[in-house]
Amino acid sequence: MHLNSDLIFRNLAEGIFLLDETGRITGCNAAASSFTGYYDAEIEGKQFSAIGDSQDDPIKFRYELDQAQKRKKFVVEGWKLRKDHTRYWAETSYSPVFDDTEQLVGYCVLLRDITEQKRRQFDLLESEERYRLMVEAIRDYSIFMLDPEGNVVTWNDGGTLIHGYAESEILGKHFSVFYSPADLIEEKPRKKLQLARENGSYREEGWRVKKDGSLFWASVVLTALFNDRNALIGYSKVTSDLTGRLKDEDVLRQSEALYRSLVEQVGDYGIFMLDTKGRIISWNEGARRIKGYAAEDVIGKYFSIFYPEEDILNGKPAWELKVARSSGKYEEEGWRLRKDGSRFWANIVITAVYDTEGRLSGFSKVTRDLTERKISEQALQESFDKYRQLATELSVTNTELSSVNRELEQFTAIVSHDLKEPVRTVRSFLHLMDQYVDQQKFDLLKPSIGKGILAAQRMHDLIDNLLHYSQLSKIGLQRQKLKVEEVIGEAIQNLNDAVEQSGAQIRVESTVPSIYGDRVQLVQLFQNLLANALKFTNGNAPEVEVKSWMDNGSVRFVVEDNGIGISPENLEKIFEIFRRLHFASQYPGNGVGLAVCKKVVERHRGRIWAESAKGKGASFHILLPKI
Repeated sequence: MHLNSDLIFRNLAEGIFLLDETGRITGCNAAASSFTGYYDAEIEGKQFSAIGDSQDDPIKFRYELDQAQKRKKFVVEGWKLRKDHTRYWAETSYSPVFDDTEQLVGYCVLLRDITEQKRRQFDLLESEERYRLMVEAIRDYSIFMLDPEGNVVTWNDGGTLIHGYAESEILGKHFSVFYSPADLIEEKPRKKLQLARENGSYREEGWRVKKDGSLFWASVVLTALFNDRNALIGYSKVTSDLTGRLKDEDVLRQSEALYRSLVEQVGDYGIFMLDTKGRIISWNEGARRIKGYAAEDVIGKYFSIFYPEEDILNGKPAWELKVARSSGKYEEEGWRLRKDGSRFWANIVITAVYDTEGRLSGFSKVTRDLTERKISEQALQESFDKYRQLATELSVTNTELSSVNRELEQFTAIVSHDLKEPVRTVRSFLHLMDQYVDQQKFDLLKPSIGKGILAAQRMHDLIDNLLHYSQLSKIGLQRQKLKVEEVIGEAIQNLNDAVEQSGAQIRVESTVPSIYGDRVQLVQLFQNLLANALKFTNGNAPEVEVKSWMDNGSVRFVVEDNGIGISPENLEKIFEIFRRLHFASQYPGNGVGLAVCKKVVERHRGRIWAESAKGKGASFHILLPKI
């Protein structure tokens, strides 16, 4: 059994939205409706940014689409609102879609509800963060972890202040670097670990060595750590400096000099310095003007206070510092918060700052307020989109006017030929009857009257069909979800008498359960095609087959018969109004049925064509959108 792409699309657990190149929704699957609470008919044609976001944010949405187009995929997380205003945490993945000429035609958006996952992750991070902040905030004690072999695996600010090592310099090194050469000769580090392992902990005071080689008198507590299976997993080590030495003032002076140099270079932008953990240690006038905080409001606080809730829950501030540290610089655009809670669109640059010895001493952060510029760009984009939409509408209107003009030309030909012909016939027979009356040949009147009536009836039928065809595009489509088998069944039922008289066999084979469209017009479409199949026979009982299946996201219908067929040069002409390929005496009709079919299909945004060879039957193919 082969999997149907439409079946996979409808049954995916993730919500899927299809957008056009401007970000408007053109379709979605059942999971998308379930997540958001909206029916597909409610959101079709709307901007995706207006569905489920706590506030319609066209600037951020345009930025996300641009990033998706540049990177080929762009994933964001954040709060979204369902139709009933309940909130859920969503992971939204944008993927651009290109045609064969690499031209952007739209986007595919994958939506996942990860509220529970994010809540568990946030609870764990919050717990770990509290412990980490508590340990890292202790500056009077060096607190770090060792693995079972004695290698350093964690580090805090107190360790940097007391021992002189930055975190990047000490992680992975053996803790014996803190001991003097004499202690190393006596293998004190190994012995202390053994004592802690045997007794649970070990305490002592003694000389220890700083990174610069100087000594300090230390109080040390070394504790062995065991897991629930009583296996040694490492050690905790707490060291305090009892010599009362202060932190290195030279490093502080270097940091202040770097900061003053940076401020002088960038002028009026918002500029401030962060320590290695992301806490604010300086503030300038530009930062106060942009963000609204005075220096005393922010010094010592973690710089995440400027970020929206969603960025904080995603761990974005810490991630930015990590990127700046590994790459030297981090730059982006995004929403930031002022002190009063208002948002502004910011360009930010975070730069890692190192001292003369190559040790990380903190970060510089430069912020620019781009809100006005972005609003102007958005207005320009909207104007461009409106212009493009207007151009598209004018193109469609021009196409429609061209079509109307062709129809008027056909109408002129019809009036000059098809309608005049029965008028001439009626007039001729009236003249004959007038002569018969003068000649008192009353026995000849009846045949002439009968022929005159037939000509008048033909003129009446032509006028009725012409009016029906012209009114078709003026009647609004009553779009609804229709069962395919019911639409085709109704068309067959309407032709029941003709089917019985011709002895026709009609087979229906459909793998498509439903389609959206106007019931009356779609029934008329299939009724006209089936009527033609029953009429244009080669003397044998008609055999007609109606099939449907999914074809690249569209529904494809085929109505195939075993009739007289159509020559290749006439395959396009048969859809013209009042176009007849045979005399009415051979195959009655007025040439309107297939023209009506073409108009119905085009009104449903589809396409119809015929395939045939003369004497070998004909098949009519229809492509209609699924929704």
